[in-house]
Amino acid sequence: MKNRFNTYDIVCMVAELQRLVGMRVNQVYDIDNRSYVIRLQRSEEKSVLLLESGNRFHTTQFEWPKNVAPSGFTMKLRKHLKNKRLEKLNQLGIDRIVDLQFGSGEAAYHVILELYDRGNIVLTDCEWTILNVLRPHVEGDKIRFAVREKYPLDRAKTSYEAPSSDALKEILSKSKPGDNLKKILNPKLEYGAAVIDHVLQENGLTGNMKINADPNKGFQIEQHLDKLVNALKQAELLIDNGKNQIAKGYIIQKKEDRPNPEGGGPTFLLTNQEFHPMLYRQNADQPYAEFDTFDRAVDEFFSALEGQKIDLKTIQVEREAMKKLQNVRKDHEKRITELERVQLEDRKAAEMISRNEPLVEQARLAIQTAIANQMSWDDIQLLVKTAQDNNDPVASSIKELKLKTNHITLLLKDPYNFDEDDDGEDDEDDDEDEARRLKPMLIDIDLSLTAFANARRYYDQKRNAAKKQQKTVESAGKALKSAERKTKQTLKEAHTISNITKARKTYWFEKFFWFISSDNYLVIGGRDQQQNELLVKRYMRSTDIYVHAEVTGASSVVIKCPSGPPPPRTLSEAGQAAVAYSVAWEAKVLTRAWWVYGHQVSKSAPTGEYLTTGSFMIRGKKNYLVPEHLQFGFSFMFRLEDSCIEKHRDERKFIAADDASEVTSILDTEDEQEIIVSDDGDDDPAEKDQDTKPKSALETISEEVPKLKQQEATDDKVKEKRESDNKEKQEQQETEEKDDNQAEIDVPEENGKDNDSDSDSSEDGVLNTHIKVDHETGQVFIASKTRTISEVSDRSKL
Repeated sequence: MKNRFNTYDIVCMVAELQRLVGMRVNQVYDIDNRSYVIRLQRSEEKSVLLLESGNRFHTTQFEWPKNVAPSGFTMKLRKHLKNKRLEKLNQLGIDRIVDLQFGSGEAAYHVILELYDRGNIVLTDCEWTILNVLRPHVEGDKIRFAVREKYPLDRAKTSYEAPSSDALKEILSKSKPGDNLKKILNPKLEYGAAVIDHVLQENGLTGNMKINADPNKGFQIEQHLDKLVNALKQAELLIDNGKNQIAKGYIIQKKEDRPNPEGGGPTFLLTNQEFHPMLYRQNADQPYAEFDTFDRAVDEFFSALEGQKIDLKTIQVEREAMKKLQNVRKDHEKRITELERVQLEDRKAAEMISRNEPLVEQARLAIQTAIANQMSWDDIQLLVKTAQDNNDPVASSIKELKLKTNHITLLLKDPYNFDEDDDGEDDEDDDEDEARRLKPMLIDIDLSLTAFANARRYYDQKRNAAKKQQKTVESAGKALKSAERKTKQTLKEAHTISNITKARKTYWFEKFFWFISSDNYLVIGGRDQQQNELLVKRYMRSTDIYVHAEVTGASSVVIKCPSGPPPPRTLSEAGQAAVAYSVAWEAKVLTRAWWVYGHQVSKSAPTGEYLTTGSFMIRGKKNYLVPEHLQFGFSFMFRLEDSCIEKHRDERKFIAADDASEVTSILDTEDEQEIIVSDDGDDDPAEKDQDTKPKSALETISEEVPKLKQQEATDDKVKEKRESDNKEKQEQQETEEKDDNQAEIDVPEENGKDNDSDSDSSEDGVLNTHIKVDHETGQVFIASKTRTISEVSDRSKL
């Protein structure tokens, strides 16, 4: 697997990253003791540059974890590079060395990244004096990489010129017989093994061709020298073109077969093997992924390494589980096959003894007689040998004496096998006779048993083997099912662990409170004052919606809107989130929220005032949302597989945008005014200047809850006072009706507000209206300060 840049990779990456020139360093941190991240920014444009000693450099779109504590080298980089502009990014000569210059003139600093051997990162000043080095060491007798030493610029190679024909001929002539072209040329040239292999194949050669081998197969210098020269010129041209154009990116992949936990055929996994700035000829037949830029391909390759390691480990676990299952199946089949073979051999042995019963009985009696005459075993062996030399048929059938176990081994033939005398006339019975015919075989005979008893012994052994086979089949079937069940469970567990543990891309908004609304809008809320400040200043646009709860210390909530306000349902959900992300939720107090456009939110304070972290100035009209009761619930977060995305597309379409009055209270809409949204629980700018330390959640709740409860108590008192006043007026009106038979009745205004006096009504711009009823005639008179309306109606309709 490729894990470091070659020369052509460096050339293409340097050309592509020229877009970073002019950006300023915002932050520096280390991932580990070899990898460092430099955050760059220019106006609204931001980039994250990743440097790994000895291996790579590229921008990244992924969140790489910071080291627990910054190293000394990181602190040195922060000290000298903070707020410096990236002035140059170039390759030193043709070596695998990259120079990044930050700042200019006497304030310039160089970060030198070495991508060969063990690698290194060196920080120097404008005169190339080393200020800090990641890996101090000594090369040879004179070159020292240490603080206060000069960085050796003169050692870098300066040209990519291809060697001439004479130089190539000399290089090839000095090579060892049997060496291939790629092994010979790679140390002598700076193009890289992949480029060399590509240009050789483009010119009808291969990197595996050997020198001084078979003329029909190997590389002959005289025959192929011109092709080799053209190939190296093509490599030189390839390098030159890489300096002037942005290359595409390719990730070469490999299919890894893996078992299917759901059953069925095997599946496969594509694992990344190499990354290249072009699709080389030697990789054309392999699966690959194409990217718009080489930078993007490298970022994707290295970011997927951790997840790929987990996948490969999962595949290994799956293979081991399947191997165990296959071993159980093979062992089961082997046992069954062995038992079937034993049964067949015992049956044949029993039949052969039965067909040769006289011969078996004679041989058994001859040996028994010799033993009864107290002959030694050697004499018995000699006796049998002598009889065999005399062509005795009984002695000829005896092949081995096993007198220690009281057995002999006989070679028995089928006496009913007439193949030698067959005249070919009974061809129809050949198939039937073939099943009955037995081939000659060696059979052990127990001397203590008769021929018939020996045959019965073999039949008994066959029956016992058949019973054992039946038990083996029954028990093995259960064991096999248990093994299959365990294997499937292992496969599922390995697959699940792989999916849970696998690294994934982390989106920028995941560090905030966030959710996707029912209308597919992204809603984000700050977790604290610092995040509120960051969310509004960095991520909120003028077209976005800013939502805030009407309580001090609430979270700043932003609805990301590409164009126009979101539907009412999304506004309502964002309002509920704003209340939930405040002390009102913890205090179980119902409050309302409001929203404004992003361009109404500003960090500029009025003259003489000061806005603390997390506080903003709201200019213009606020749109209040109808308060709703909050309910606690659970939700499940999941990610769709790539193959399932199309099935769920358009499931969360935007609903038709109705009038925002459905969720916005018209009566509570205020006129244009400047309002300070403070998230630190302090309303006095002077006091904010004295103490800007963020308060804890407990302190905030302790301060907010009494205020909210006091406000509720005040509202209850006002409500009780109004009810009491209305009751007194009603009693007074009833008394006047009894006296005058006419009454003046005060009616609430049309907007639902009570008027205690004419002056209050005039101030609110509402007409002071009186109604007079004549109880005898049933006439109703409606009079106001500006006009009088008379209407005659039936009192029952009033």
